[in-house]
Amino acid sequence: MAIAVIDIGRTRYADAWELQRRVFAARTQGAIGDVLMFTEHDHVYTIGKGGDGNHLLASAEEIRSSEIDVVRIDRGGDITYHGPGQIVGYPIIDLTRHGSDIHLYLRKLEEVMIRALARYEITSGREEGMTGVWVKGEKIGAIGVKVSRWTTMHGFAFNVNTDLAYYSRIIPCGIFHKGVTSMERILGRPSVLEEVQTILAECFGEVFGDEMRRRQPFDLEELLKPGAVQLNS
Repeated sequence: MAIAVIDIGRTRYADAWELQRRVFAARTQGAIGDVLMFTEHDHVYTIGKGGDGNHLLASAEEIRSSEIDVVRIDRGGDITYHGPGQIVGYPIIDLTRHGSDIHLYLRKLEEVMIRALARYEITSGREEGMTGVWVKGEKIGAIGVKVSRWTTMHGFAFNVNTDLAYYSRIIPCGIFHKGVTSMERILGRPSVLEEVQTILAECFGEVFGDEMRRRQPFDLEELLKPGAVQLNS
């Protein structure tokens, strides 16, 4: 089966979340096939359903003056940052095709990012007891998901050219003793987001054993209309 890969461009978090919900509803109803959406968010701090609001260190005045959104959402995990220079992937897929195992799904998402980094000769891996991808003890890829009726929502955030200063105003993922990093910091130069996104999609197909088919955002809107033909056909 193919997975439709759609770059929805730069988005406000609330807008992308609403689109996710629409795609998720269509997928759980069997109206569409699997979808992997990519986006680059405007500045936002998101707090998962089990997250601690005290891990947001910025004051209300700092938040207002910097025009950063703060959104409580229904994924797992604590607080994290999304913003320009970071690639966010939202897989909305049927896990019954992939073992019906949430822990295995998390490991596969990690493997996607590990393989993508290897293409740039960056050695990365996992940290025992933690979720995500790490380079020399610093997190470069974060994961937070929701699974309902074995359909996934939310996903992963991959620091490419991310301004890491924004992480200084939170305790990322509630982890006090670890830092964050990016491809730009490691390589000493920025990378082309479109190129990295393409590599992530290729690695996703390798790890999940599916064909990845590029589609356009307007294809998705057409798909979500009642009686539309399957996007993955």
